[in-house]
Amino acid sequence: MYIRKTTRHAKNGRTYENYLLVESVMTPKGPRQKVICSLGNLKPRPAKEWLVLARQVEQALLGQLSIDMAPTDPLVADIVAKVRERQPKEQHPKQVGDEPISVYPDRIEVEQGREAGTVHVGNEFWNRLEIDDVLQRAGLSERERLLTRVMTLNRLISPASEHAMPDWVNRTALQDLLGVDLSQLNDDTLYRNLDQLWPRRSKIEKDLVEKERDLFNIDTTIYLYDLTSTYFEGKCEGNSIAMRGYSRDKRPDCKQVVVGLVVNRDGFPIAHEVFKGNEKDEKTVDSMLKVLEARVGKKEGATVVVDRGMAYEENLEAIRGAGYHYIVATRQLERNKWLEEFETEGWREVVREPSPNNPAQKKTKVRVKEGECGDTYALCLSEERMAKDRAIREKHEARLLIDLGKLAKRVESGKLKAEDKIYEKIGRLKERYPRVARYYTIGLEDGKVYWKENKEKKAIAESLDGGYLLRTDRKDINAEEIWRVYSLLTRAESAFRAMKSPLAERPIFHQLKNRVETHIFLCVLAYHLLVAIEKTLQDRGLYTSWATVRETLSNHQIVTVVLATSDGRTLRIRKAAKPDPKHLAIYEALGISLRMIKPIKIWSQDSDVI
Repeated sequence: MYIRKTTRHAKNGRTYENYLLVESVMTPKGPRQKVICSLGNLKPRPAKEWLVLARQVEQALLGQLSIDMAPTDPLVADIVAKVRERQPKEQHPKQVGDEPISVYPDRIEVEQGREAGTVHVGNEFWNRLEIDDVLQRAGLSERERLLTRVMTLNRLISPASEHAMPDWVNRTALQDLLGVDLSQLNDDTLYRNLDQLWPRRSKIEKDLVEKERDLFNIDTTIYLYDLTSTYFEGKCEGNSIAMRGYSRDKRPDCKQVVVGLVVNRDGFPIAHEVFKGNEKDEKTVDSMLKVLEARVGKKEGATVVVDRGMAYEENLEAIRGAGYHYIVATRQLERNKWLEEFETEGWREVVREPSPNNPAQKKTKVRVKEGECGDTYALCLSEERMAKDRAIREKHEARLLIDLGKLAKRVESGKLKAEDKIYEKIGRLKERYPRVARYYTIGLEDGKVYWKENKEKKAIAESLDGGYLLRTDRKDINAEEIWRVYSLLTRAESAFRAMKSPLAERPIFHQLKNRVETHIFLCVLAYHLLVAIEKTLQDRGLYTSWATVRETLSNHQIVTVVLATSDGRTLRIRKAAKPDPKHLAIYEALGISLRMIKPIKIWSQDSDVI
C-alpha cells in the first residue's frame, strides 16, 4: 500500500487536493491501482511520512502492533476504520466462514512471501525456554524484550550487523509471527538496546541456566572450560580490552578479545566471560571460577575439565580451593617425564564411536593405563592425534638438526672452545627439543660436536605419536573413565565452532567495550537456542545440526494469496504455506505446532481499480 495525491481544479478557480490510500494489483489488462480509501487532506503530515503511514495502516489491518508499543496513531486508527467500513458486509455474507466462492483462476496471485520456517522454530524455542520471563525478571521493558528477541533470532538464523538487521526482519515472517510492526526498526534503536542489555547479562545468564536445568534435566557434575579468541574490524582505540595476542582465528594482524566459556556435558552454556585480547590462558582460571560460582552457586564435588594451557599447579590449587575436582591434560614438560612409561607394556584399548552428528568420522582408538603419583594419571595414545603429533615431532627434529649444525660450526670455527660451555649448549638443546633429542646420542669427541640417531629409540618415539597424559585428583574413577570425561571437552570446542559459524560471532564491528561484550552475550544467548534445538532433536533420534535444520526450513514461507472473485471483489488471505515432508519431519521431531499464524482475510472492491 502507498499514498497517492490527486488534484482537481474547480470551475470557480479553486484547486482541491485529495489523498488516496492505494495498492497495485494485477488485472487481465495489466497492473492497475486499486483505491483502498480516501484520506482527505493530509497536508499536516509531510510527504516523507506517507510511506510509513501506509505501512502502519497495512500492519494494523493485519492485526499487528507497533514496535514502539505506544497507543495507536489516531490517524492510523481513523484510516483503518474507514477501510473496514468500506468492506461490504450485509450484501456479501459469503466473506464470513468457509462458504465457497467463485474466483478467476488466471488472476490468482501470491505475494509478500516471507521466510517463516526458521523464525518459527527459533521463536518457539524462545518461548519454550521462557526467555521473555527471564528478561522481565532482569528488569527489561516489554519493548526491550521484543528487541532482544529480534536480535537473538537474527543471530541464530541469519547473523547480521545492527545496521543490516532491519532489512533482514523485513525479509522474514517475524512480524507475522510476533504480531508486531517492525517496519520502523533502525540501527540506533538496536544499539541502544545493547546498552540496556549490558548491565543485566549476569542475571539473565544465571536465570536461564536454572530454567534449562529444569527443562532438560541438565547435569551439574561436570563443567568443561575452554577459551577462544574473536577479532575486530577497526582500530578499537577506545576499547580497553581489545589487544593483540595469540589468535586462534589466524588473524594476528587484528586486535581481539579472549572469550572463556563453561559448558556442561550436554553442551549447554553455563557461564562465559570476556578477557583482554592478550590474556594468557592460565591467568583466566581464577576469574572463571568466580563467574561459575556466581552463575550456579557452590557445587561441591563437581569436576572441572580444562586443557593443557591451564594445567598449572596454581590453577589446580584454585580449583581444589573452590571445592571442585579437576581433570586436566598435563603440559608437555610434565608429559615428557612419563616418556619411558609410554614405552612399557600394560596398555588397555578403549574405543570411542563416531559421533551420530558426523557419521563419516573415524573411530577414536585410545590405549590407556594408570600411573600413581599422588594424583591419578591416565596415559593415553590416540590414533586420531597421531598425524598431528607426527608433524610436530618431524618439525622439532628438523629444528634440532639445524641447531646442532650451527653449534658444530661454532665449535669448528673456534668461536666456542670451552668444553663445559659446549656441553651446556648441548644440554639446552636437549631441553628445548625433549620430544626428539631423546633418540639422538649427542656429544663432543676430538673437539667436534657429533650426533647419531638411535633408530630403535626413534621407532619407539614414532609409536608414541598421539600420546598424552591426563591428571585428576579424583580417586573414584579409572583411567578409561578419566579419558571419557576429558574427551567431553570437545563440547566446549563445538560451542565455539557454532558461535563462530553459523552464529557468526566474528569479526566484531563494535568499537565500544560494553557493546563488544553484549555482542558476544547475544551470541551466547543464540547458542542457548541452538543447543536446545539440537538436544531436542537428538533425544528424538534425529542427529542433525542446526545449520542443516536452518537450510532445510529456509524455504517454508508465510504468503498472501490474492483471489479475484466473480462478484467484483478481491480476497487476500495471509497464511503459512503447506509444509513439505522434510519440513514436517523437523517440526514433528521438535514438537512444534504447524499452525504458525491464524489466517487473516481482507476483502476489497475491484470496482475501485483505476
